[in-house]
Amino acid sequence: MRVATMRSPRLLLRNVNGRGIPARRRLANLSAQRPSHVTVLGEQYPTDHMTNISPTIVSKLPLKLHTQPSHPLSTLRALIESHFPTYAHLSSLSPLVTPYQNFDLLSFPADHPGRSVTDSYYINKDLMLRTHTSAHEVDVFGRGETKWLLTADVYRRDEIDGSHYPVFHQTEGARIVSANATGMKELEEDNERLVAHLERSNIEIEDVPHLSPANPCQPAHDPKHTELIAKNLKLSLNSLMLHLFGGRVGATAGNPLKVRWIEASFPWTTPSFEVEVFFRGKWLEILGCGVVRQATLDNANVPDKLGWAFGLGLERIAMVLYSIPDIRLFWSRDPRFLSQFQQGEITTFKPYSKYPACFKDVSFWLPQGETLHENDFCDLVRDVAGDVVEDVKLASLCSGMSKLALTCE
Repeated sequence: MRVATMRSPRLLLRNVNGRGIPARRRLANLSAQRPSHVTVLGEQYPTDHMTNISPTIVSKLPLKLHTQPSHPLSTLRALIESHFPTYAHLSSLSPLVTPYQNFDLLSFPADHPGRSVTDSYYINKDLMLRTHTSAHEVDVFGRGETKWLLTADVYRRDEIDGSHYPVFHQTEGARIVSANATGMKELEEDNERLVAHLERSNIEIEDVPHLSPANPCQPAHDPKHTELIAKNLKLSLNSLMLHLFGGRVGATAGNPLKVRWIEASFPWTTPSFEVEVFFRGKWLEILGCGVVRQATLDNANVPDKLGWAFGLGLERIAMVLYSIPDIRLFWSRDPRFLSQFQQGEITTFKPYSKYPACFKDVSFWLPQGETLHENDFCDLVRDVAGDVVEDVKLASLCSGMSKLALTCE
């Protein structure tokens, strides 16, 4: 199906039953007047030139799948929390944050692409939806928490396919200790405990140096202290990987759980690492982590501390453990999905859709001089068709006409 018009495009998508889904929508607010206010979580906020939050995204904000009993994300959250029983468990912080909280307090550079309206959802220039759970790191440290887990929904403008969704869930974990002899002794004792646990376990770890020229100690930190805190981070997360995957890989004495560490780079930590697990025949990236930047601790008013933090995506892990093939299924209200799961149990997902995929294309004209980011169109598709569209690809772009191909269930 193709529609070409110079004004306010009228798109007609067809669902699996063949019924038309007509809608007049704005493409990135082109040729349309922005409302003066937007209602989010029952509150009205003024809009401005940065406003790009869509009705579909607003509708997701109250759902909090990670707190719904029997939902796979809730079970996974509880499984992670059970591994850190002495940590504070947080899961109800508002998704509305300032750009200052989301970026500046964490040392994001001014030109970081995540700040763009094509990548993040803004209510206005002063308020946005968090793009990561780290947006709360300074506040949580600042109120006195020294060991904590935070699980929450996060929001990023993204393409439409089976592994991307504009809302997903992260668990952030963090620990800080005093940057003195007392704190170092605490780390040494914990490291001894974790080493003994892992030596008794069926796990094979491919490590990298705690510090290297490409992954250096921060100037404000003692390298010996950084070595200790980085070792504690690695041991803690190796133990978590064992907890999550160890009993689910069919490990034997000759086939242990395999975990490997990779040097990485993040704005909010250094040294930084990524963790991968070998599961069902391939290496899977599980999380990113590192030693918290001193600037973050200074902003939290805990300058005499040293700490580590990690962040993992719950959907990424749940898709693997439950064999869930498409990230959109987590948002399904279909009892055929929800009835398959019980709180505290990880079971294999059983597909139930009887409809084959169908393919549509949509063509439209943009006003002269205007541009359209693919994420603008993906938001439009979600507003019109919800989650029945499983894939969107840009097929061609010529002479001012964009043609996109949609695959629907």
